[in-house]
Amino acid sequence: MIQALLLDLDDTLLGNDIDTFMKGYFALLSAYARPLFDEATFLPHLIQATQAVIADTDPRRANHEVFWQAFEGLTGGRRAELEPFFQRFYDTEFARLRPSTVARPAAAALVGAALDRGLAVVIATNPLFPRVAIEQRLAWAGIAVGDHDYALVTTYENMHAAKPQPAYYREILAAVGHAPAQALMVGDDWRNDINPAATTGLHTYWIAAADAAPPDPALISGQGTLDDLLGLVAGGWLEQLGAPA
Repeated sequence: MIQALLLDLDDTLLGNDIDTFMKGYFALLSAYARPLFDEATFLPHLIQATQAVIADTDPRRANHEVFWQAFEGLTGGRRAELEPFFQRFYDTEFARLRPSTVARPAAAALVGAALDRGLAVVIATNPLFPRVAIEQRLAWAGIAVGDHDYALVTTYENMHAAKPQPAYYREILAAVGHAPAQALMVGDDWRNDINPAATTGLHTYWIAAADAAPPDPALISGQGTLDDLLGLVAGGWLEQLGAPA
């Protein structure tokens, strides 16, 4: 029986083609950062620092600490000055990306149905962004933090690993106090969501067209749209799931 529901955000709860979104995000952030950084090196350094976070699984260092150590080393900047600078970006500019996203009505219904059943609901988005950016995207999706009692929202401040590391899923389970067999991960990205969660022992639900061929059918407990999953939850499917094969 499922006790914890882990929900990816982009292209799962929120309609958001991540390639389109990141292109817009990088353009907006680069323009904002131009007064402080060389335009030719800013994005490569940002991406390298982010890759350092993805590669790191040291439980003693939060993702934001890994990011800033790498970014300071690459740019020569000082975190004490740069962190408030980028905080202002998220406070004043980030919302301009909202038109590239689409709210999915089933998202709020699914979160509500899971909470009504007493499940621990986790927003299991890749913790490469600060909390302010993730909370804004949750609001765009119609499932704002203030409206729901989430067990955990993974951000780069509170996590010590990122997708696709299995350590990311183990850290979530430790935080909510449930075994892998008691958890279901829902996501659209096979590499980041499905494969590492399944290999950690979680049930998985792949957000994909019903006729899409999964790379490995043995790794999923189900597949379909968010609306399809909502119907399954209403029909008692979560209560019927046993230990993954």
